[in-house]
Amino acid sequence: MSDTGAARVSEDVVGTLPSVGAVPAYPDVHNYSLIWGAMRVWEGDGWQAESMSWKETAYVAANLVGPIEVVISGPDAQAFLSKISINDVYSWPIHGSKHLVMLSDDGLIANHSLAVRDSEHSFRTLASPPWPLFQQGKFHFDVDIQLNEIFVLQVAGPLSLQILERVLGKDLRDIGFLDVATVHIPGIDEPMELELSRIGMAGTLAYEIRGPLSSGPAAYDAVYQAGKPLGIKRLGWRTYAVNHTEGGFPQLGVTWLPSMIQDPGVQHSPLGPLLDAPRTGSIDPSDVRARMRTPHEVNWAWMGKFDHDFVGRAAMEAEAVDRKRKTVILRWNAEDLVDVFASQFQPGEPYKFIEFPVAPQQPAGGHADLVTKDGKPIGISSAAVYSYFYREMISQTTIDLDQAQIGNEVVVHWGDFGKRIKQVRATVERFPYLDLPSNRDYDLSTVPSGV
Repeated sequence: MSDTGAARVSEDVVGTLPSVGAVPAYPDVHNYSLIWGAMRVWEGDGWQAESMSWKETAYVAANLVGPIEVVISGPDAQAFLSKISINDVYSWPIHGSKHLVMLSDDGLIANHSLAVRDSEHSFRTLASPPWPLFQQGKFHFDVDIQLNEIFVLQVAGPLSLQILERVLGKDLRDIGFLDVATVHIPGIDEPMELELSRIGMAGTLAYEIRGPLSSGPAAYDAVYQAGKPLGIKRLGWRTYAVNHTEGGFPQLGVTWLPSMIQDPGVQHSPLGPLLDAPRTGSIDPSDVRARMRTPHEVNWAWMGKFDHDFVGRAAMEAEAVDRKRKTVILRWNAEDLVDVFASQFQPGEPYKFIEFPVAPQQPAGGHADLVTKDGKPIGISSAAVYSYFYREMISQTTIDLDQAQIGNEVVVHWGDFGKRIKQVRATVERFPYLDLPSNRDYDLSTVPSGV
């Protein structure tokens, strides 16, 4: 690329390589996997290096692909979204994005997504299942719903802004947190018109590039080629959930299951089997509720506005006056973890193996481990991750409010229900766990210019 101009899409790479989903089939990436119906990178540059990327350099990831853009338009678009979400969508600025949270009647999170307001009567939800489509027929609103196949390219880490400026050949400092802008990546034949937003799951500085699925491989490669001299890594699904846990982002399908899987319409659609996940962990697999969450339980209740009627409002209001749990981070005891590994080399039934960097491997929204204090159940631990940055095993845990104080020592029951269980000591820690500057508050003046 030129030192003064924008990076061009690498014709010698993209023009000769096949694509796998939304990424080029790089010869040095040997692990791709079919997840949720789409091919994704499983491991790109080694999970240790990938784990360090959003703290030291940057990563590029194309883990969100397929029919994941839901366009909701029409005279009643606002009224419809207001009915199916806890948010006050009427206050949302045009060309801005917000986190949209949707419930089922029982107050459990049915779906959540990033949402963009394009005009007074047009919204898009991104990177999540099309729950609005299943809700449309239950109400009488004048709305049209369209599904589009897109790619969502995530670029995160302290050098992400510099890399994107190298790709686009322009200063991007005026794009604030949650802002959305139209950008153009110089292409082989013509520039690609894409969408850039300052948002991400890493907890640190992060951006997303979104556009038609067919443009995904070229956009990915443009970012990767521009970032290679700066140490960019290709983040795969094997490591992807580490940033959710470190950065404090509960996520459907990753740390819990969406209650929409209980909807008959979803169950009888192709989406149903994709959204469900093996119900592993020390809690009885028949206990589906232990694998779902409410806004209060994942610390999202502040988004809810009781100034409008919405699905699940009664249940959420009742929980607001009798809240029982919140989400914290548990740091697992290293000595007890060593016992788990040692059992693999001893006679008899070993403890359940702990995979690195995520146990069990993703998607693992159906995983739920019992958490106790003095033998009493007090919470539910989701999939555990090994943080190579901190050299610790941590997990997001929904825990009783009176047990949520930092430093409290509890026990995680690691293993599968009915099999050998290891009681792992753990300590309640800060949430989020990552203690680096957040995306919202990042001082962009510290980032070297890419133009």
